[in-house]
Amino acid sequence: MIRIINSSFIKSAVLPRDYPEPDNVELAFAGKSNVGKSSLINTILNRKALVKISSTPGKTRLLNFFRIKFRETISQEDGYFNLVDFPGYGYAKVSKTERDRWQKMLWDYFDHRQNLIGVVLLIDIRHKADPKDLKMIEMLTLYNTKFLVVATKADKIPRNKIKSTLNSLQSQFSLLENKIIPFSSLKKTGIDNVLAWIGSRI
Repeated sequence: MIRIINSSFIKSAVLPRDYPEPDNVELAFAGKSNVGKSSLINTILNRKALVKISSTPGKTRLLNFFRIKFRETISQEDGYFNLVDFPGYGYAKVSKTERDRWQKMLWDYFDHRQNLIGVVLLIDIRHKADPKDLKMIEMLTLYNTKFLVVATKADKIPRNKIKSTLNSLQSQFSLLENKIIPFSSLKKTGIDNVLAWIGSRI
C-alpha cells in the first residue's frame, strides 16, 4: 500500500490546451454533486481543506488538478501522481446548457489525457443506482478505463445492512469484477482500501 506524503494544487482548467503537463500518471475522481467527493479526497490525502467543500452543489465547474507525493510502504521509495477532481454532475438546478458543457469537458478530457490510469467513481450508498452514474460507467468502459466504485456515506446506514446494500448496488450497476468499497469520511473507514487500489494502479 502507499502512504501519502504531501499534496498541492496545480491548476484548474476546462480546455485540453490548459491542462498541466502530463509529467505524471493521473487518477481522476468523479461523482454526482453532493456525493461527498471533496470530503473523500481530503480524507485519503489526510488534508483538511485541500479540496474545498462547497455548500452549493454544482458550483465546481472546472477540472482541478493536484500533484500528490507518495511513498511505497514496501520499497520506501517516493513517487508522484496527479489527481484530477471532476466537477460534480447531475445537479437539477443547473441548466441543460451548463450540463452539456460539463459533458463536453469530460469527453475532451478522456479524448486527450493519455496519462490517465484510472477513475474513482463515487456513489451514495443510501440510493439506488442512478442513470447518471450508469452513463459514467458506460463512458469509462468505452474508453477502456479502469475504475473503482466507492459507496460514500456508509455511516448513514446500519452496519448490518452495508453488505446487503453493496450486493444490491453491485447487481444494479452490473459490476462483475469491480467490487464496491464502502467509505465514510466521518468514521474514517475505507481509506486503506481506496489507497490500496490507487497503489495498484500507479
